[in-house]
Amino acid sequence: MNTELLLMIGGLSLLDTLSPATIGITVYLLLTEKKKVGLKLMVYLFTVIGFYFSAGVAIKLGFGFFFEVFSTFLQNRVVSWMLFIVGGILFIWSFYVPKRKKSSYTSPITKTNSTMIALGVTTSLVEVGTALPYFTAIALMTNSGLVWYEWLPLLFAYNVVMVLPPFILYMLYMLLGSVMQKPLKFIQNQVSKSSSSLASWIMCIVGLLLMLYSVDYL
Repeated sequence: MNTELLLMIGGLSLLDTLSPATIGITVYLLLTEKKKVGLKLMVYLFTVIGFYFSAGVAIKLGFGFFFEVFSTFLQNRVVSWMLFIVGGILFIWSFYVPKRKKSSYTSPITKTNSTMIALGVTTSLVEVGTALPYFTAIALMTNSGLVWYEWLPLLFAYNVVMVLPPFILYMLYMLLGSVMQKPLKFIQNQVSKSSSSLASWIMCIVGLLLMLYSVDYL
């Protein structure tokens, strides 16, 4: 496991912290929930971590089999050109993503622990656009030939980093109390307006990564 790979995956995990749904739901809970907000938020966030980690392991194992059989095929010049073109399309398309007028998540009506679990699974499924860095990171791990005791903790660490902003918001909320009301409302307004711009930024960066990854085999 080289430093370059760790830096690339670390950068992708930081990019994945820009999840409008995860941040939006966290802000919503902090603004509206008065009792056991910490417990409900932790149930939600660990559901998100568990969902993405389980999906990542399944995808990683699938990619591992695929790369073991077709690794030389993927380094073929024609395939590399295809990856390069896909990356170019994502990069160009990122400048034309239409802006959304509404946020991509819905507010929960009841806030029981079971609702938080369902909400965690739902928002994880909804945020397909922000999964692009995750899929790219998994592909990088697989193509680098990491063994299970290398990629498994790396995948888990990726998911923990991915939900750091909500944890930080909660810690600030606990430390500062009512002082956080105005910043939280500001974040809520920004999240509801910026989903498409975040998606376009992610598409742009993933497109560039695909082009950089494939250029060695052109």
